[in-house]
Amino acid sequence: MNNTTLRLSTSMGSAFVAKVEKVSGQKLLACYQCGKCSAGCPMAAHMDILPNQIIRMAQMGMQKQLLASKTIWVCVSCLTCNSRCPKNIHIAEVIESLRQTALNNGQRDDRLKIWEMTPEARSDLPPIAMISAMRKLTS
Repeated sequence: MNNTTLRLSTSMGSAFVAKVEKVSGQKLLACYQCGKCSAGCPMAAHMDILPNQIIRMAQMGMQKQLLASKTIWVCVSCLTCNSRCPKNIHIAEVIESLRQTALNNGQRDDRLKIWEMTPEARSDLPPIAMISAMRKLTS
């Protein structure tokens, strides 16, 4: 990898980190990879990327891989990861932000506004996307 490629990769990674941080309201770079979130996750056995790996991949700007992962749809938003994080990073919100980005085809960095969608479009959403979008209204 030459210096130009490295600078471009770092720049794109920084932009993705900024986007995820803006939507989730979390500081990704505070994570030091202790793994407590993954150790306590009741859905970890069904994930292709563990919660701590989600954070690390987001830190590295690996948007394409994250948005294609099964994990963002397997997470049930039980908030166990949030309660176990010694740095108080709300990992569930980070995963929600990835869902929203995936549903918006990566085009927008704002939250999914389900109340602005047609009933037909809402019926096509994965149930967890509806749940996490509604929770944003109450938290």
